[in-house]
Amino acid sequence: MKILVCISKTPETTAKISFSSDSTQLDTDGLQYIMNPYDEWYALVRALELKEKHTGTVTVINVGPAANDSIIRKGLAIGADDAVRIDAEPSSSLFVAKQIAAYAKDNAFDIILLGKESIDYNGSLIGGMVAELMDLPYISYATSLELEGNVATLNREIEGGTEVCEVSTPFVVSAAKGMAEQRIPNMRGIMMAKKKPLNVVAADGSDNLEVVSAYNEVPKDRSIKYIDADNMKELVRLLHEEAKVI
Repeated sequence: MKILVCISKTPETTAKISFSSDSTQLDTDGLQYIMNPYDEWYALVRALELKEKHTGTVTVINVGPAANDSIIRKGLAIGADDAVRIDAEPSSSLFVAKQIAAYAKDNAFDIILLGKESIDYNGSLIGGMVAELMDLPYISYATSLELEGNVATLNREIEGGTEVCEVSTPFVVSAAKGMAEQRIPNMRGIMMAKKKPLNVVAADGSDNLEVVSAYNEVPKDRSIKYIDADNMKELVRLLHEEAKVI
């Protein structure tokens, strides 16, 4: 069984985000980067658990420049067998999906796993795009994945309950909370990661059809007002006159 895990590099969760003067690019000065937690904690770890149970290989793939290699090496330290970096700037979700799909088509993976979204854009776009480009089934926001032969059973949380899906390999799945538990790389894994292959691949010649016109910062939170639990009249007044929600 061959599993491909898509990983992305994101700013640290506590990083202060700002944009360039024309609001078209992220200001990277002083930013610290991490592997996207949804890719790391859920997708990669579940892939490793499946490999340990059923045998096979786990490959991590990233679209980005050489500066991403340290993030990719962490994936190897956690337990991936090898890694691929497609040497291109990840300029849009569609462009990234095209690069991943082009590589995956040539390498016959049974399962393509990725986190449900990245913590910087929260778009949840790439999994569906990869599946469409490869004409494969796609299960989004899966909270569990069990494999029996070439048939997988997956759970998804839906409003009011749980949806159970069955799908035959190959397929694409995005992983949500519950899929697996975080693994911390140990010293042996960190040392072995230095010897594992990290293959740099030239980008596919796909055109980038998506262009960012501008970014806008999230409005600052309004001040919080605390109302005594016994003062319901004041709460109603504020909701009506200030918040204007009733």
